[in-house]
Amino acid sequence: MPEFVRDGVSIHYEDHNPGGGAAPLLLIAPGGMKSAISFWQGTPWNPIAQLSANRRVVAMDQRNAGASTAPVSAADGWQTYAGDQLALMDHLGIERFHAAGMCIGGPYCFGLIQAAPQRILSATLFQPIGRDDNRDAFYAMFDNWAEELKPGMAEVSDADWSSFRENMYGGDKVLFNVDEDFVRTCETPLLVLMGNDLYHPQSTSRMIAEVAPNVQFIEEWKTEPAVGPAQQAFAEFLSAHE
Repeated sequence: MPEFVRDGVSIHYEDHNPGGGAAPLLLIAPGGMKSAISFWQGTPWNPIAQLSANRRVVAMDQRNAGASTAPVSAADGWQTYAGDQLALMDHLGIERFHAAGMCIGGPYCFGLIQAAPQRILSATLFQPIGRDDNRDAFYAMFDNWAEELKPGMAEVSDADWSSFRENMYGGDKVLFNVDEDFVRTCETPLLVLMGNDLYHPQSTSRMIAEVAPNVQFIEEWKTEPAVGPAQQAFAEFLSAHE
């Protein structure tokens, strides 16, 4: 797996079919704070296997997940991850691209749209996480991830970890990094595949589907017979927004 290094951050990634004729896709994995390429193996289908024969697909381990590493500071937050993602695409010489993310990848996609709207051709959100009387679950998820890292990061104080956690999951924004007003004015074409559990509440997916001005919505997609049609809809959505 290739490695992209900048400012003390090492990002591991996969670059499938660099010569693919269709517009590139940046793929952001599920897994919460542990978002890593390997998690695609446990999803209803793997977009890398589905698309990489005809399209360049870039997948990555987020910082301090999978094989990627980075320092931690009190200022870290959603914008830190967007910076990594855009820097990787810059490194690969990719200016405009589709983004697709599952779970935490949903807000990450919105972070990319917020940071560089002119670069994002479309965004596909597979069961995006969102705030719906579940903040304690996200705090606990962050803390579990942090506890695994702390033995190797003695220089990071408890206050730093607390600030980082609050930057990620505090506040009142529905998607944690952007609010409903941002979604309402988002002109980027969106495809939403509905979530329906504690971390991926149905209410978040439905809000996006109801207020975004340019959105397609799929409710059933995880189990047969819905998987095949959802895969096809995903591929057709990307092709429609090249």
